[in-house]
Amino acid sequence: MQLTSNHWGTYQYKTENGKVTALLPFGDDSQPSEIGQGILDVLDGETRITHPMVRQSWLEGGPGNSQPEKRGADRYVAIDWDTASQLVGEELQRVIDDHGNQAIFAGSYGWASAGRFHHAQSQIHRFLNVVGGYTKSLNTYSFAAAEVMMPHVIGDFRNYTYNQTSWQSVIANSELFVAFGGVPLKNGQIGQGGVGRHIQRESLLAAHQNGVKFVSVSPLKTDMADEVQAEWLTIRPNTDTACMIALCYELLDKQLYDQQFLHRYTVGFDKFADYLRGVDDGVAKTADWAAAICDVPSASLRDLAMQMATHRTMLSLSWSLTRQAHGEQPFWAGVVLAAMLGQIGLPGGGFGFGYAATNTVGNNFLRNMPIADLPQGRNQVSSFIPVARIVDMLETPGAAFAYNGKIYHYPDIKIIYWAGGNPFHHHQDLRRLRRAWQKPDTIIVHDWCWNASSKHADIVLPTTTTLERSDIAMSPRDNYFVAMQQAQAPVGSARDDYDILRGIGRVMGVEESFTEGRDADEWQRWMYDVTRQSMAAYGYALPSYAAFLKEGWFKIDEFTEPTVILDKFRADPIANKLDTPSGKIEIFSQVIAGFGYGDCPPHPAWLTPPEWLGGKQHDSQLHLLCNQPTHKLHSQLDHGSVSRAAKIGGHEPVLINADDAAARGIADGAIVRVFNARGACLCGARLSREIMPGVLMISTGAWFDPDISGESGLDCKHGNPNVLTPDRGTSSLAQGPAAHSCLVDIEPWVGAPVEVTAFTAPQIIQTGRIAQMDDDI
Repeated sequence: MQLTSNHWGTYQYKTENGKVTALLPFGDDSQPSEIGQGILDVLDGETRITHPMVRQSWLEGGPGNSQPEKRGADRYVAIDWDTASQLVGEELQRVIDDHGNQAIFAGSYGWASAGRFHHAQSQIHRFLNVVGGYTKSLNTYSFAAAEVMMPHVIGDFRNYTYNQTSWQSVIANSELFVAFGGVPLKNGQIGQGGVGRHIQRESLLAAHQNGVKFVSVSPLKTDMADEVQAEWLTIRPNTDTACMIALCYELLDKQLYDQQFLHRYTVGFDKFADYLRGVDDGVAKTADWAAAICDVPSASLRDLAMQMATHRTMLSLSWSLTRQAHGEQPFWAGVVLAAMLGQIGLPGGGFGFGYAATNTVGNNFLRNMPIADLPQGRNQVSSFIPVARIVDMLETPGAAFAYNGKIYHYPDIKIIYWAGGNPFHHHQDLRRLRRAWQKPDTIIVHDWCWNASSKHADIVLPTTTTLERSDIAMSPRDNYFVAMQQAQAPVGSARDDYDILRGIGRVMGVEESFTEGRDADEWQRWMYDVTRQSMAAYGYALPSYAAFLKEGWFKIDEFTEPTVILDKFRADPIANKLDTPSGKIEIFSQVIAGFGYGDCPPHPAWLTPPEWLGGKQHDSQLHLLCNQPTHKLHSQLDHGSVSRAAKIGGHEPVLINADDAAARGIADGAIVRVFNARGACLCGARLSREIMPGVLMISTGAWFDPDISGESGLDCKHGNPNVLTPDRGTSSLAQGPAAHSCLVDIEPWVGAPVEVTAFTAPQIIQTGRIAQMDDDI
């Protein structure tokens, strides 16, 4: 069976004349994602990078004299691989010799390939560790605030995210499922490292069919599937914490909370109860108090608190809740609310982090399987940044920043090395990022297509796609193992990251240290054999490597008993204490209190978002949310047919309430300008009653397309919402991204039609040698 795998699914492929012509659903997957089809028309299209490229001004002036303001607008010179390897190797060595390895930033954030070996981050990090290390980034744009906060509260975060109560337990035992941020099935199309079978929709529907009642607390009705007939509780963005705190108050006031559970399994409830009653600030956190903040009727809050207290209740907390000002608070408040209900550790009760955030959440098999990855070696550089503080680092080298109770300093970066991601997709305030991108001497990017990251690089090294190389899809979070076969030859002279770095290593004298004498196929066999040995210790007999390749795939059986988060802790909190100072759930954290952060109190608290004037949203502006897209993964395949078919006049859609649109003279399908003090972009209006008034929604992932001429005044002609979002940390604790705390205006576009050039390659200067290579190919 000819198979390939991606973050959005596994497919059988067909070829004709050496080219992939079709991707067919994998037999075990009854809910295949359409995203994969988007690659077929762009494998060899205008946006494909076919040779190593160097920005003309960098090639002529060299690092430090390369007119960095031309990044994103310059021409490129095509070069051969020997020249490219020499340029990169010499530039890395120059910076290491003159400034030290800490001057190389290679956080290289992004998803890139689903294959276990050809994982771009693993490749670049291993290589740079071989040459002495690099400045790294910590945490993820998805849920950085929770990654830092939750270990203080429950002792860990990621293990609970991917080892939480399974859908099987919810289906069999839950009576009420309250989803803050909904259960957006479009997000469940994807899974890190590959997807064998999509489970989110069938699991959600099975729960509904078994009598589970769903309540979706979200500004968007589409955050929950219509089939489950959920109660839609509309809520003003950024106010989920206030809502949960009011629910806690109602439980306290009506004596509906589980005092025995709080006494045995938590610490600090007395201080939180004082906060709920308003002992210090004189404000009781009642349903009436929250109603004015959240725009949720107080009667609805009181009724929801009663339903929670009288039913087996699962609280689902969407990852998106963390991506706002004070994003540490919603997850903390949600855990405390679940603790007051006293159902943590019971089948179908307690809390969960992000059901349907990915396809892997809520699976029911051996979690954190011991899957071997490419050994990374040791990074000898200690400097780091919180993942979303890259612009602060570039703008203010040497400046101090707070993070998780300590003070650190930003390094002075001379090289940015990015492989497998697109910072002009996931970062905020792209006008500011574009200015900061001019600071380093050199920017090196590995990519296969001319997205904004490639267009803003000095040296671009073209990579293969997953269809152009062999790999193994084996993830600790998915029970399908897939032998990813090379379906076609690389386009142009594209190479995989391993071969690219091997060539650079040859220039720098570290090829043997990097490869350990193995080629890509030998590494893949080594990783599989190590995994096979490790899995045997858990009682799993994996097939031999030869048998695996011959068959093409296999799967690990699911558990017969459902997984329940913190069930062992509930059974014996002494023998199974949490990794917190008290060994219990910390409702009040003495550690965080000791940090003294004014923007992160030591217990869950409502803090007004910075953009709210006078403590509330300004009447003339709308709240912009930027959710995950339906037709692509982040910005991957935005140039493909599936994503482009969903655009309006070539622009990313903006969802707007029909009444808000009417008040502004906006018709369905009209081109509109969305703007604030940070920037402006064009979108296509889509009118709906399934978004609450006062809120706009633009999905992320539109390729950044600035108007270089400046004539239109647009920061993005295409519709990238991150030209509008604020670039500031969630708080001094986590410094995570706070993109969802964003106010904007919207109006019909009255200017001339604007050409979208996001999918147009830059001007390429072909040398004679490259032209001959193209003729040969």
